[in-house]
Amino acid sequence: MSSTKPLKIAFSAGESSGDQHAAHLFLEMKKRHADLSACGMGGVKMAEAGISIQYDSTQIAVIGVIEVIKHYPEIRRALKAMQRLLREQQPDLLICVDYKEFNFKLARFAKRLGVKVLFYVSPQVWAWRAGRVKQYGKVIDRMAVIFPFETAYYEAENIPVSYVGHPSVDKVHPQLTKMVAFVQFGLDAQRPLVGLLPGSRVNEIKRMLPVMLAAAEKLQVNLPSLQFILPQASSIDDDLLASYLHQSPVKITVIKNQPYDVMQCCDVIMTASGTATLEIALLGVPMVIGYKLAWITYWLGRWLVKTPFIGLPNIIAGQRIVKELIQREATANNLAEELLRILTDPAYALQMRENLADVKQKLGRGGASKKMAELALAMLY
Repeated sequence: MSSTKPLKIAFSAGESSGDQHAAHLFLEMKKRHADLSACGMGGVKMAEAGISIQYDSTQIAVIGVIEVIKHYPEIRRALKAMQRLLREQQPDLLICVDYKEFNFKLARFAKRLGVKVLFYVSPQVWAWRAGRVKQYGKVIDRMAVIFPFETAYYEAENIPVSYVGHPSVDKVHPQLTKMVAFVQFGLDAQRPLVGLLPGSRVNEIKRMLPVMLAAAEKLQVNLPSLQFILPQASSIDDDLLASYLHQSPVKITVIKNQPYDVMQCCDVIMTASGTATLEIALLGVPMVIGYKLAWITYWLGRWLVKTPFIGLPNIIAGQRIVKELIQREATANNLAEELLRILTDPAYALQMRENLADVKQKLGRGGASKKMAELALAMLY
C-alpha cells in the first residue's frame, strides 16, 4: 500500500508478549505505509520498533486479583495517561493488544472520542465469562483473534471479527544453529540442558523462580551432568534476577534477548504458564508447566474458568499433553520428578514431542503480523 497521507497509530500493550506482538505488527505496517507514526504504552520491543513510548508498561505487568489491587494506583495512572494521549493526539486508530480489562476501559474511552479501535488477541471468552463478547462488541470496531475457534463467539453476536493466526508462529525462529548457540552460551553440547522460564512479570519471578531453583538443585543430585539455562525476559530487572540466583548452589547460565536460541538447545524446560508455553511447543521441546497465584486469585479462577487446562498447548490439543503443576502441586519435588521422567524415559519424551508437533500443525503456517498489518491499514480508509 502506498500513500502520502500521514497517519498516526496509538498502541496499548500491557505485558511482555503484547509488547512483542505490537512491535512486530508496527514493523509490518511500516513496510506497507512508510509515512506512519505510532505512540502509546508498551515496553522495550515497541520502542526498538520505532513506537514512541509514552508509558512504560513494565510497571503494571501484573496478573491476579491481589496483584491488581496492590498496583491499582499505578494502573489507574497508566489509564489516565493513555486517555490523555488519545484526547491530545487524536490518532487515526487505536490498537489494543491483549491486556484485556485495561484495554477494554481504554477502548470505551476511545469510542467516545470517535477513535477507531482494533482489538488484537481476544479475551479467553471460551474459558470464562462468555458474556464479555457483547460488552467488547460495544467498544471496538473489530476484534482480531489468534485461534480459529474464537471467531464463532463474535460472529454469533454479529461483531466484526477476523482470524489472523497466532503471532508466535512467525516470530519463534532461532537465529543461531544449535551447535553455534551452545558454543556462544559456553555450554557443553554433550551434556543435557534444562531450561528455566519463570515468567516475564515480577510477581511470577517471586513466586516461581525459588521453586524452580530448588527443583534444579534436586535434579542435579540425581543427574550431576545437567546444565541449566535461563532466558531473561526484557521486562525483568537484572538485580531482581540476581537476588535469587546468588542464593542458589546450582550454576544457572543467564542469556538475554535470545529466547528461541536458548529454548532450542534445551532437552526439557520448566516454565510458567503463558505465551512461553506455546513458544516452547512450536520448537518441539518437552516441558512441564508450573504456576502459582495469590490464593484468592486461584480460587476465583477455579470458580470462573470453565476449561480444565491453563497451558496453551493443552488447551489447543484438547487434552493434557504437558503436565501442569498448579498452586500446591507446584513444588520443587513435583517439578523435579516430572523433569527427571522426561530426561530418563525416551518413550515418554518422544510422545510429548509428537503431541507438540500436532499443536504446531494446528496453529497453521503463520503470517499473523502481516494479516494484522493489512487489517489495521484497511481500517484507516
